[in-house]
Amino acid sequence: MYDRRMPSRSTRVFAACLALAAAPALGGCSDHGKASEEKATHAIEEVKKRAEADVKDLEVGLPAATAKLAPLFAQGAEPSGDLSAVRKALRQIRAEVPELTRSSSTFFALTDSHGIAIRNDLDQDVMAGQDVWKLFPALAPKPGADAPAFASAAGLFAGARAPGDPDRDWVAATPLKDAKGAFAGMLIGGWTLRRFAYHLEEAFRHDLIADQAKTKDPGKLPIVYVGVFDASGVYAAPNTPAVNRQALVDLGLVAKTAAGPVHGVLSITDRDFGYAATRIPALEADGGVVVLWSEI
Repeated sequence: MYDRRMPSRSTRVFAACLALAAAPALGGCSDHGKASEEKATHAIEEVKKRAEADVKDLEVGLPAATAKLAPLFAQGAEPSGDLSAVRKALRQIRAEVPELTRSSSTFFALTDSHGIAIRNDLDQDVMAGQDVWKLFPALAPKPGADAPAFASAAGLFAGARAPGDPDRDWVAATPLKDAKGAFAGMLIGGWTLRRFAYHLEEAFRHDLIADQAKTKDPGKLPIVYVGVFDASGVYAAPNTPAVNRQALVDLGLVAKTAAGPVHGVLSITDRDFGYAATRIPALEADGGVVVLWSEI
């Protein structure tokens, strides 16, 4: 529900073709799998860097945007009394704060001093009225302590998607103060984990195409899928075949990555894939990213 940028038709068709291409087995599976594992091991580092940069954009951008929201609290005003002004201000910070302009956040929203969502910047706002602190307890200020300058957590907004569409929301927050300097609420932003996986996958695929253009390599692009994992499961881009996602679920990535990055070879529908996974503490303490790679 909070994903404003969904895959284009051309992207979906391209992904479908890749999935079909994955069906037949290739000769020399052992060598093919090892080559794919090596590529996945290199790829995971690039994907990790991009994911960390995406989190950093919010870590820097959200606090920087708070000053621009000060007019919402001028002369003791309550933002909940002018929802159109809240929406306008939230759209303004995306346009004026560089880190938020380039960020992958699919929404920005304001909560009141009790953690209740007031308004987000989307046309259709199903977030308003929800108890953000109840849904994301890690964002709630500790009793007797100031709210941290930046905090993040994973959870699930109510009514955000259709039943049977497993996903989770990742949310980052920074505190807001009113005209008297008192805690007045939070500015939040974030994405769904499936949407984030899609973003990481598309960005990495774009880099592959750009590198191929630079080297004028006429070879076929590999089959690549990117997923985001945590203790609750694995969340992959919408174009990822269900059998591939399930293979990643079966790996038990949280346990496997407890001691550090891992990589190996998986056989899925008679095709050998290399995989690599690593944790990203900035995203979630026990969460991270995983890459599936198969040379064509």
